[in-house]
Amino acid sequence: MAGEAGEAVARSRALAVLRVRGAALGAVLLPAAAAVVLHAGGATGRIGPRWDGVRWGVTGGALVVLLVAAAVAAVIVRARPAVSPAVPVAESAAPDLYRMVRDLAERMEVPAPSAIELTPDCDSWLEERRPGPGGAGRRGKDRPAPVLVIGSPFMWWMRIAELRALLAPVVAGTGPAADPEISAARRFVRGLDAAAGVAAHGSAGNVLLRPVFGFLGWTVRLLLRGCGGHVAEMERCVAASASERAQAVDYGLRIVAQEQVGLAYAGWDRLLTRVALPAWRMGRWPSRLDAGVVAALTELSRRDRLADGFETRLGERPACDLLEEPGLMDEAVSLLAARLFHAGPQRPGPDWAPVSWNGYPQEVVDRIWRSEAARLIRVLDEVPPPAHADTPEATLARVIDRLSRGGSEELAARIGALVAQEEAAGSASPGAASATPLADGPGPAPAGPGPAGVPAVDPDRGRTADDGPPAPVYPLLPPRTGRELLTDHVTAVVCCAAVDTAGADPGLDWLDGPALLVGGARRADLTWPVLRLVENGDATPLRSWLAAVGIRADKPLRLADPV
Repeated sequence: MAGEAGEAVARSRALAVLRVRGAALGAVLLPAAAAVVLHAGGATGRIGPRWDGVRWGVTGGALVVLLVAAAVAAVIVRARPAVSPAVPVAESAAPDLYRMVRDLAERMEVPAPSAIELTPDCDSWLEERRPGPGGAGRRGKDRPAPVLVIGSPFMWWMRIAELRALLAPVVAGTGPAADPEISAARRFVRGLDAAAGVAAHGSAGNVLLRPVFGFLGWTVRLLLRGCGGHVAEMERCVAASASERAQAVDYGLRIVAQEQVGLAYAGWDRLLTRVALPAWRMGRWPSRLDAGVVAALTELSRRDRLADGFETRLGERPACDLLEEPGLMDEAVSLLAARLFHAGPQRPGPDWAPVSWNGYPQEVVDRIWRSEAARLIRVLDEVPPPAHADTPEATLARVIDRLSRGGSEELAARIGALVAQEEAAGSASPGAASATPLADGPGPAPAGPGPAGVPAVDPDRGRTADDGPPAPVYPLLPPRTGRELLTDHVTAVVCCAAVDTAGADPGLDWLDGPALLVGGARRADLTWPVLRLVENGDATPLRSWLAAVGIRADKPLRLADPV
């Protein structure tokens, strides 16, 4: 049968991993065996009294070794492996999706996944869950099958047939996962990984116990090095076996689906960095990120001739039709994405409210411009002006005049320091959204259902049992430099002036994020004049641009309240 040869090789590698475990156990029991031999020799008279010191010395050493080994083994067994953050999908919420997955498993003659979850990532995989108290002793075929984790962008962008073809080799992996040797080897390695995390966390947090955690870390690293090569080969064979087993299921369509994976990833990455991140920084989280991926990729298909034909796919049924309430599921995944990529709070609140795509221009874009304009004016008020003082008014003309006289380095440094200060204050306040990924996220919220029936997200997902509150695991962008912040702030002042004096509007570009609309059309030619002013102090290109658009630089701006 297809895949059996690969599974046999994977099983042999799993046995090699288990032999490493057995060798470690044998090394631990060796002093105890020596002590037993010495005591047996003394009891039978074959070893005289002069061996009493050696006998009790070996016995004491054996007891110490056994106690230390028992402590290390207890940590390895009890350590909670990190679980990928995901939103569980109940069968009642997606009966058609479960039916499709079970049909795939039946065709490939493998066990069906025990559950399905969605994650804000462009990937899909199988993940074993640690059995609960009632299932801790289950072995072999009695152990539940792995959970199928599906990247949520696939559900909204891919068509049903494409998703089915893409998931076939993933579902085929439940066959090797049911093998007792492979399952035992994976549990052993996951326990070592989790124990290594416990050792690292303990060494960093407790000075007195640092030697103890250091020994624990050295032990588990030694075991991981001993079985690392076997594990890598085992997983490679498992993947090859699953791919071979899935060749009989929609193989031709899988090639097309793989092309869509790269496109979905590009749209997802662009949406997060250009659209979602600005909203998160303002304390708003877009509640329909996955639907936004479809809009972004549709826009890409209109702009890029290389994407010709992708828009015609939208006439077919999307995979999200397999969900009973795709909107609620999208909202749950969107909230989880904000928590993972931005350390946002786990529950919505006054300072962490959802925003629809229709409300994005006013609730996010306009607020960004007003807030950044107010911050720049505040910095101008604090920086000592040159010989001829600035006018105290909050106008675009004042900003242009100040930058054209130099001193952009000092302004950039001041703005960078002020933004960092505001971000630190925001992350320390309960329920506030941090402005950039920080080391520690907000504390977990009380358990309970999510907003408007949204499935609750397990607060323990993605961290070990000994970790603190979950931290962002995927920082999207590096921190912005002072020069980049100054450029953004000057651009915001220009956009505020355009809205207040030239009838422009804030808008949303699916691929580039916040946009300035003049006469209903996006003006994308503002970047170079602003950069020329910030970097060279040359205001001529920007003044020409303002005149062409009809913006009055001398009119006072409507600013946001001070942060």
